[in-house]
Amino acid sequence: MGLGTSIFLIALGAILKFAVTATVSGIELATVGTILIVVGVIGLVVSLLWAAQAGRRDAVGPVERERVVEREPYADRY
Repeated sequence: MGLGTSIFLIALGAILKFAVTATVSGIELATVGTILIVVGVIGLVVSLLWAAQAGRRDAVGPVERERVVEREPYADRY
């Protein structure tokens, strides 16, 4: 789950919990909203931790690259 998805779930959960006053038989919309908020917050925390770990891996150090010298294709024929 990415940052955008997490924020979307938090927003959708907040709308269901605080703004919707309709009732549905067998489903409590406020509870569904709370569940979506919790899942969104968990996804947001996990995404941020994952992004922080990925940033640390890049900061390990410079990568040594092998030097490649290319010759002209027909330079040794003349």
